[in-house]
Amino acid sequence: MKAEDLPQTVAAAAARGAEAVRAQAERLEKIAAHNHRKMLRAFQAARVSAHHLHGSTGYGLDDAGRAALDETLAAVLGTESALVRHQFVSGTHAIAAALFGLLRPGDHALSVSGLPYDTLLPVLGLAGAGRGSLREWGVSFAAVPLSGEGRVDLAAVRAAARPNTRLFLLQRSAGYAARPSLPMAEITRFIAWAREHFPRIYVFVDNCYGELVEETEPGDAGADLVAGSLIKNLGGTLAPTGGYIAGRRELVERAADRFAAPGIGMEVGASLDLQRLMLQGLYFSPLTVAEAVKGMIFTAAFWAELGFPVRPAAEEARTDIVQAVELGSAERLAAFCRGVQQGSPIDAHVRPEAAPMPGYADEVLMAGGTFIQGATAEFSADGPMRPPYTAYMQGGISAYYTREANILAARQLWAQGLI
Repeated sequence: MKAEDLPQTVAAAAARGAEAVRAQAERLEKIAAHNHRKMLRAFQAARVSAHHLHGSTGYGLDDAGRAALDETLAAVLGTESALVRHQFVSGTHAIAAALFGLLRPGDHALSVSGLPYDTLLPVLGLAGAGRGSLREWGVSFAAVPLSGEGRVDLAAVRAAARPNTRLFLLQRSAGYAARPSLPMAEITRFIAWAREHFPRIYVFVDNCYGELVEETEPGDAGADLVAGSLIKNLGGTLAPTGGYIAGRRELVERAADRFAAPGIGMEVGASLDLQRLMLQGLYFSPLTVAEAVKGMIFTAAFWAELGFPVRPAAEEARTDIVQAVELGSAERLAAFCRGVQQGSPIDAHVRPEAAPMPGYADEVLMAGGTFIQGATAEFSADGPMRPPYTAYMQGGISAYYTREANILAARQLWAQGLI
């Protein structure tokens, strides 16, 4: 879309967004190059070969490609072991398997980064009917909000920890909460503190949206277990579904027993015809994550120039591929999502409408026509229909596509007199 075809305010915002990306180009290139080298070394160390690209059927016994994928991802994440499976239906599914693998009746879990993301609340028994939840299973839960500076409040965590506290939960990305995401420096600080003061409590990190955004991962910092989705960062926009759990070998095996069944664990699970897509997507992921970060920096500068509060600001260092834009009204959020949908390669003609979503308390407006349903790594925007009507943009297989979608969203608002 040419600048001369745009309203002056939108053209100025696009120019500001492009400048914000250029100002950080050298730093972004350094991170991307580091993560590419790390990925290449992991593939080579696992001796990934042509025969690993072909899947298995039935029980999936002795699936060498599955084992190579597990080994490769573990190396990338700085962990002893990993369980990477297309049978995980979402990041929430992987996180739930990890939590049920670690926790037992009578245990207490403490989130040290505030209340977790909406879809995890039914798992904990804090929303929904509670059927099959950790609460029904006899696991209690509490949350400690971050400090006013967006850091883990160590004094509050110490006060909230109980004799039966078994697990500290950190959520790297902010989700729908009005808080900053947790950078690796803060995650590292907390893990070191927890190791010193609470060595018997597991540290578990919800790593969704954060993988490969920085040069280190929670596994490098000593997290006991991490989990996430493959239709976000690590799928490289090619993995058609799936998720992962990575960490200490013993704990990954415990999570695998919950994922499959005790006695089966990591030894079964046919990879079907998906092995090449999983491995190739993983290999591409440093590139797609770098593009997503560029797109989110553009997004922050673009909407800030148009007068909307954004989180994080364009100049802030990134730890995930999510950008929040506070729109202030249901009408603006709807127009925003319609514009993003028009900038999508699939279903560009479809009009997004707010609707109930499994695991969410409020109706959610979602936009983004992706080749893989719900693949936030490709590019999407969504937001709960509640004040302050914030849109959460994620991903972007190409920073150029992200730019165009933002401009179309702004044009929608401009056409309706909303900016």
